[in-house]
Amino acid sequence: MAPKATIYKAELQVSDMDRQYYATHALTLAQHPSETVERLMVRLLAFALHADERLEFGRGLSTADEPDLWRKSLTGEIEQWIELGQPDEQHIRKACGRARQVVVISYNGRSSDVWWDKIAAGLARSKTLTVIDIPAATVQALAGLADRNMQLQCLIQDGLAQLMSTKATVSVEPMLRMVPTAQVSF
Repeated sequence: MAPKATIYKAELQVSDMDRQYYATHALTLAQHPSETVERLMVRLLAFALHADERLEFGRGLSTADEPDLWRKSLTGEIEQWIELGQPDEQHIRKACGRARQVVVISYNGRSSDVWWDKIAAGLARSKTLTVIDIPAATVQALAGLADRNMQLQCLIQDGLAQLMSTKATVSVEPMLRMVPTAQVSF
């Protein structure tokens, strides 16, 4: 019998001063048996950084044709495609062809640097791609906030984020590796 997903519930209050977005989201996150707690919390952080009433989790690890998160228009057009980790260049190009905006969030420390050095030149002309790196120490701190029933607040201001729980506060300073010329924020 295959192992089942572990379910996490999160009440996430987002105060995004940069985008003037303020809302509380009741989220259910299914942790795939092969997914680490670190990756799960990066998914939650990605949601907070891009929070919107239409942003939703994709099937991610279990489906190659869906991102980790996405936002669709009311007509079904993919407005935003958010991928975690180190997808290959072909996968990123395919996503750029399907969505208005593509965001890749890497988080694996030194291996993210190696991955980016390998594919950066091939993606240099992508006009809709944003690539963000979350430092490995920050990812470890985020994992410390994980709980099966979480109540979190996220404050975003000047490109920096703070994720707060009753346990701790984690400051997140994403490194922007690539930003579309018309866009400078998350």
